[in-house]
Amino acid sequence: MNILKKILIVIMIPIIITTLPIEVLKTNVFANSNFNKDTPINIAVFLDNSNAMYISLLKQNLERIENENKDKVKFTFFDAKDNQSVQNESIEKALTEDYDLFIINLISQNLDEVESTLVKVMKKNIPFILNPDPTEEIINFVKPYKRFVVIGADFKESGIMEGNILAKEWNSNKKYIDKNNDNVLQYIMLKGRIGSDLTALRTKYSISALNEAGIKTEELSSSNCEWMQDCAKSSIESLFLKYGNRIEAIIANNDAMAVGAVEALQKYGYNKGNKAKTIPVVGIDGMPAAKDLIEKGFMTGTVVLDPKDLAELLYSVGMNLASSRPPLENTNYKFDNTGYTIHLNYQEYIK
Repeated sequence: MNILKKILIVIMIPIIITTLPIEVLKTNVFANSNFNKDTPINIAVFLDNSNAMYISLLKQNLERIENENKDKVKFTFFDAKDNQSVQNESIEKALTEDYDLFIINLISQNLDEVESTLVKVMKKNIPFILNPDPTEEIINFVKPYKRFVVIGADFKESGIMEGNILAKEWNSNKKYIDKNNDNVLQYIMLKGRIGSDLTALRTKYSISALNEAGIKTEELSSSNCEWMQDCAKSSIESLFLKYGNRIEAIIANNDAMAVGAVEALQKYGYNKGNKAKTIPVVGIDGMPAAKDLIEKGFMTGTVVLDPKDLAELLYSVGMNLASSRPPLENTNYKFDNTGYTIHLNYQEYIK
């Protein structure tokens, strides 16, 4: 089936290219044009779930940018509530309206579920930004269409940095963490969206970083919490009743779940400042709530990717794309070796 699918993709791409508007196929689609618009640039932002902690802050920062640039840009937000069908419908409806750019936070990483919608966007000659990085299969499908940019970060790097934070904590406070003195770190993993590369890579590389630091690990349990704080809180409340003092660390694929885990532990009297009754919890994103817990000594650390920085990048590159200018014009950003991907850098955050 995989071979057949690849053959079909190879067949389909030339067909799509030949049916796209001729402007799309110019050698340099980002060449400066006489584009002149008296009204603000209209940008449609398709969010996976605006209730998620990181996405909520990203939306707030885009709204701030709009308020500071009312004569330049207008953002319209569409919330799919983690439903790809809803997102597809929103995108297809937006194609009948007057938008200059789409920013798309794809929910599904399955090409079959987004292919027809992406084809309609490309046929309409709308430039778009994909955030975060989609799968290689989706990238290969849209690559012939030159009016797109991928903006994200290195998922592998975030996992490695998260594992390194926990490794430092283990080496500094092993007498408190290794409760059964077996020289093995027993942990619970809180995972993000099922089937997401982001989930898979953060999970894999957080553990590989621990192992490369010479720390043996054992997974007691894992929960798929779709990035959500409430799910993580209820999961850890339940798992604590089962494993109790056997839990030596909690590794979360994002900060929302890490914060939920700390809330659950505090219900049982843990993670309130006493080292002997603290279970290390690490996350990723650098959310204000997580930073606050870290400063108080209730959470071990996080890996920061500031939503303010992401919003500024989406705005700068998006305005260029919408105005038919080179995407990186008048910015300090650079593409990686793909020629269409920009990655922000992560930073460790510990007390």
